[in-house]
Amino acid sequence: MTTADTAPAPAAGPAEDPGADRAEDLGFGWRGDAVDLPAYLERVGLDAGLPPTEAALRALHRAHVTSIPFENLEIMLGRPIETGLEAVQDKLVRRPRGGYCFEHSALFAAVLERLGFQVTGLLGRVMMGARKLRPPTHGILHVRLPDRPADEPGWLCDVGFGGGPLEPLRFAGGAAVEQDGWAYRLRRDPAGPGPLGSADRWELHQRDPGGWIRRHVFTTDEAYRIDFEALNFFVYAHPRSPFTTRPFVQRFLAEEHRVLDGTTATVTRPDGSVETREHAPAALPDVLASEFAITLEGDDPARLVAWLEARA
Repeated sequence: MTTADTAPAPAAGPAEDPGADRAEDLGFGWRGDAVDLPAYLERVGLDAGLPPTEAALRALHRAHVTSIPFENLEIMLGRPIETGLEAVQDKLVRRPRGGYCFEHSALFAAVLERLGFQVTGLLGRVMMGARKLRPPTHGILHVRLPDRPADEPGWLCDVGFGGGPLEPLRFAGGAAVEQDGWAYRLRRDPAGPGPLGSADRWELHQRDPGGWIRRHVFTTDEAYRIDFEALNFFVYAHPRSPFTTRPFVQRFLAEEHRVLDGTTATVTRPDGSVETREHAPAALPDVLASEFAITLEGDDPARLVAWLEARA
């Protein structure tokens, strides 16, 4: 008698669902069907019923940028940064916290998709004036209005950089755009297409107190959620990532840009004026709450202070 003769017959499984493959998440799109749209709109202070129009896109972008801060504090608190929609909604929407580019862009993409916009992920290389090539560690979005001609320029939505823009920028022209005194320009990379001619290359410039600076460069090659997830791991876990070395928090408003870099707080205004203050590590939880709209819960305030004091 063989083992097969004595082994119990396998249990009968459920009948195959011919629609199961269609329901499987294959990694395309931004899970707009799963976003909690009412909670998100309440978080950013907008009413429901937004149609997928240019005016709505501008309003959503401005509301998101000025309502949800930028921060990397999970790294200091000893936790990984997650980019899945459920985790991002819990942190950025349901709690008084913020996030960085991959979290912001994943959330904003899901909201736009739910509202009927056409959304494509892109990856930027943050240069901030540097000439040496840097890795693609910045998640941004290419957004188009529905039912428009294929050759009509879309919009760059960059809600996760922490320093604006307040509203999306059109993929056209290259002229400077003023937004409440802040200035940006989106233009094609003078080098033109890549060596294989695969995709357009673009540069985003911003005007700082010292003048114009090339902020980041990118191509229009499509990026997906899995790309955000992989690069997010590098940003929060790699020892050479600048985000692992200190807290970096931003709150961008029409009238001022607040930055907390380590224990140094800076306020920059559209006219170029800058104010700087130093804070003791023990004061940072209160500074985060009062100046950046970020409330740390449980033992997180003590953990952040301990992390800072150990590295003072």
